[in-house]
Amino acid sequence: MDTNNGSSTTDFILLGFSDRPQLEPIISGAVFIFYIVTLVGNTAIILVSYLDTQLHTPMYFFLSHLSFLDLCYATSIIPQMLVNLWGPTRSITYGGCVLQFFFSLDLGATECLLLAVMAYDRYAAVCQPLHYRVIMHPQLCQNMVLTVWLGGLCCSLIVCSLTLKLPRCGHRELDTFYCEMPALLKMACVYSKVMEVIIFALGVVLLLAPLSLILISYAVITQAVMRIKSAGRWSKVLNTCGSHLTVVTLLYVTVIYMYMRPQNSSSQHEGKFLSLFYTVITPTLNPLIYTLRNKDVKSAVKRILSVKKWSAGTPGWLSSSMIVR
Repeated sequence: MDTNNGSSTTDFILLGFSDRPQLEPIISGAVFIFYIVTLVGNTAIILVSYLDTQLHTPMYFFLSHLSFLDLCYATSIIPQMLVNLWGPTRSITYGGCVLQFFFSLDLGATECLLLAVMAYDRYAAVCQPLHYRVIMHPQLCQNMVLTVWLGGLCCSLIVCSLTLKLPRCGHRELDTFYCEMPALLKMACVYSKVMEVIIFALGVVLLLAPLSLILISYAVITQAVMRIKSAGRWSKVLNTCGSHLTVVTLLYVTVIYMYMRPQNSSSQHEGKFLSLFYTVITPTLNPLIYTLRNKDVKSAVKRILSVKKWSAGTPGWLSSSMIVR
C-alpha cells in the first residue's frame, strides 16, 4: 500500500454537517450569533479589566488572558467554518489546516493550564487572605501566565508534528467542521502505538493533572468556606469561585469526554456536536458567566459607563478648566 501523503498543497475537504443539510442554515445562523457575542463579550472583559483600576488584581489579570484565549480560539475556527457553510465548497488548504490545527490545539491547551492557575489564585484569596498580595505578587502572576502559554505551545508543537507525519494514503476528507486531532488521526491509514501513548500522556498533563489541582484547590477552599461566619464574605467567595468552577465544568467535562475516551466509543455525530459545544458555545458563555455572576465586573462596567456619560455631558470649557486646575 502506498503510504505517501501526496503533495503538501493538496486541499482537505471538511465534511462538517453536509450529511444533514436541513440543519446547516440553523447551525450557521446560530454559530454566527455566538461568534459575535464571543467577540463583544470577551473584548468587553479585557477592556473593563484594563480601564477600571479596581480590577487591577491577579484574578482579573488571569481573566483577561482567559478572554483573550477565547477570542483567539474562536477566531481560529469559526470564520473558516462559516465560509464552508455559506460557500460553494467545503475545502481548506493544507497550510490552512495545519495552522488551524496548531493554533486551536495551542490555545485550548493553554486554557486548560490557565484554569488551573486561576484555581490556585482563588485558593490563595480565600485561604490566605492576609498574605494574598504577598503570595500573588505581579512578578509571580506574569511568570505563571508565561509558563502556561509556553506549556501550551510546546504540547501543540509535539502533537502537531507527530500527527502531520502520519501517512494519509491520499485521504482528503475530514468528517468534522475544522482540523482537529481526532479527525486527522482517523484519516491516517496506519496505526501508531507511539502516537497513542504520547497523546494519552499529554492528555494526562493537559487535562487530568490540571483538573486534579483544581479539585484539590476547591476541596481546601470548601473547608475554609465552611468556617466563614460573615454572610457578606460567603456571598463574595461564592460569586468569584462559582464563576470559575462553572467555566471549568463546561470545558473539562466536554474536552475530557472527547479526547480521553476510545475514539470509536460513540457516533461521529455525537463527536461533531461535542466539538461544536466547546469550540463555539463555551467561548461565548465564559464572559456571560463572569459578568452575570460577578458583582465586581458589573460595578466596574457601571463606573466606566458613568464616567463616559459624565464626560460626554460636561461642557468643553468646564472640562478644560478642571484639567488646568
